[in-house]
Amino acid sequence: MKITRCLHAAILVSDLERAEHFYGQILGLEKVDRVLKFPGAWYEVDGFQIHLITNPAPAAELQDPEKWGRNRHVAFSVANLDEAKEQLIKHNCPIQTSASGRAALFTQDPDGNLVELSQA
Repeated sequence: MKITRCLHAAILVSDLERAEHFYGQILGLEKVDRVLKFPGAWYEVDGFQIHLITNPAPAAELQDPEKWGRNRHVAFSVANLDEAKEQLIKHNCPIQTSASGRAALFTQDPDGNLVELSQA
């Protein structure tokens, strides 16, 4: 088997409107059309999609609450990490810098799903 491309990641969210605000407005991902009938929303960046799927009780429990990077997460590259951090602070999003010392930080969506932002 040869994997040729990563297509999407599915993220479970309890409140679609709140999640759409986080992924679309705060992170600035581009929303794309979806044809499926169950509740959700799709976003895309550089050919990779994030599928938000509504689930009334998503489990986003942190296995390692001290070091967010050691938990399940989705990672994005950003052009300017300082600007990304300012945007998250402006919207009162939780932030944890990478424990490795590299130019990266972690935040949580409204359901506690972890998102890594790394300097490109």
